[in-house]
Amino acid sequence: MRVALCLLVWTLLCLRPGPTTVSAQELEPRAYSVSPVGVNVVGGSYNFKTGDLSFDPSAPIEDASATINAAGLGYVRAVGFLGRSANIGIALPVISGHVEGLYRGEFAEVDRLGLADLRIRFAVNLFGAPAMDLKKFSRYRKNTIVGASFVVIAPIGQYDSTKLINLGTNRWSIKPELAISQALGKLTLEFYAGVWIFTDNTNFFGGRTREQERIGTTQFHILYTIKRRMWVGFNANFYRGGTTTVDDSVNLDLQENSRYGVTLALPVTRRDSLKLSYSRGAFTTIGAEFQAFGVALQHLWGGGL
Repeated sequence: MRVALCLLVWTLLCLRPGPTTVSAQELEPRAYSVSPVGVNVVGGSYNFKTGDLSFDPSAPIEDASATINAAGLGYVRAVGFLGRSANIGIALPVISGHVEGLYRGEFAEVDRLGLADLRIRFAVNLFGAPAMDLKKFSRYRKNTIVGASFVVIAPIGQYDSTKLINLGTNRWSIKPELAISQALGKLTLEFYAGVWIFTDNTNFFGGRTREQERIGTTQFHILYTIKRRMWVGFNANFYRGGTTTVDDSVNLDLQENSRYGVTLALPVTRRDSLKLSYSRGAFTTIGAEFQAFGVALQHLWGGGL
């Protein structure tokens, strides 16, 4: 099928769903929130994405679009690390995707359904949030937090080197990130900066090697607390990089993209909460100009709650 179309769609289909989203396009408000040591969170999510795909102008592809349905399960545990509050989480998605477009004037489409890659994340608050039990946490008042995290994407997703479009990437991805969060009464301002780093896919379509340059990412969030466990967030990001090379042939697919969105968190019961989200592209050079709708349900236990 069409190499340029499939290369970009492959990247789109590898977006991970869930309470926290992977890839440079992610918007993750409250990613460095503090919990008492021993608290566990399990969550299920559903995300729907639809929109257009944009390509290098020299590519013979027109009117490309995609519809993605993604469901995920995730688990996070709050821990102490060298006296600081920290957490470790794991998430696994299942994705269904439909992609269509015109290649040299002829209609083409493809569907995929299956398991995508596994995500593991470790985060620690370096300043402003020591490890706390429930009693100490009840007296804690957030001010300034400086945090760091490390994400690993493990290549366990559905992959077939005889196909150009896959749900798994057949490579490892890692992202170190630094963050700062400042509370101002009911307002909280957040800024994250990180970089995605990729290993090579040495079994790309036809047995070739596919490389991808690093992608620098930034996120900005303005959060307003309505009441305990109910908040709204206004989110934006910008990411740049990701040029790919296949067997020493460099593709013209540098990404310089931005997204914005809104998130609403609502308490359901004392230990359950619901999170609704919406985002869309602000501007896109190479990538996906899509709208995304998400819903996630989370349950907490442990840590003396």
